[in-house]
Amino acid sequence: MKQATVIVVGLLIGGIGLQGAVGAAAQDGGWTTLFDGSSLDGWNVLGDANWALEDDAVRADSGRGFLVTPRSYGDFELTLEFWVDEPANSGIFVRCADAQSVRDDNSYEVNIFDTRPDQTYRTGGIVHFAAPTSVISTGGRWNTYEIRAEGTRLTVRLNGTQTVDMNDSTYASGPIGLQYGAGVVKFRNVRIREL
Repeated sequence: MKQATVIVVGLLIGGIGLQGAVGAAAQDGGWTTLFDGSSLDGWNVLGDANWALEDDAVRADSGRGFLVTPRSYGDFELTLEFWVDEPANSGIFVRCADAQSVRDDNSYEVNIFDTRPDQTYRTGGIVHFAAPTSVISTGGRWNTYEIRAEGTRLTVRLNGTQTVDMNDSTYASGPIGLQYGAGVVKFRNVRIREL
């Protein structure tokens, strides 16, 4: 009888511990950290950008290229912080059709380019698809992007302001790419939640 009681008590304690672990995961809301500032493990490097870890961020200031996730994402919410200088050219490429050749004509590019010659698809917009509804300059400070792709609907929030809300079915899924094109570009706290 004592052995049965010990087993029941052990199962109850184990169940409480498991419930606590499940509760912690639920509180996290299913978010996965893609980049935490300590390592570029989990990213494929394309091009010759000089990506380097610095102050819990990844930074580049020469070359050209991308950091690309090894796996594809369809429906998701992506959050990240970025810092750029005024002439920087960068972007977040989502649902990339070709992980080995990431371009603005084979994925959705959520732009980071305040000084883009054609301001139509400047920072906050999706190149070739949606101009930003607000002009927000991002140079010289940390900024936040919240990008949501669910079915054919894509929304973008820049520093808490919604800049894009569009429907398009061109790209359904694919890897995510962080671009370095020009200037000084930094990324940190890159997280994703699949929907």
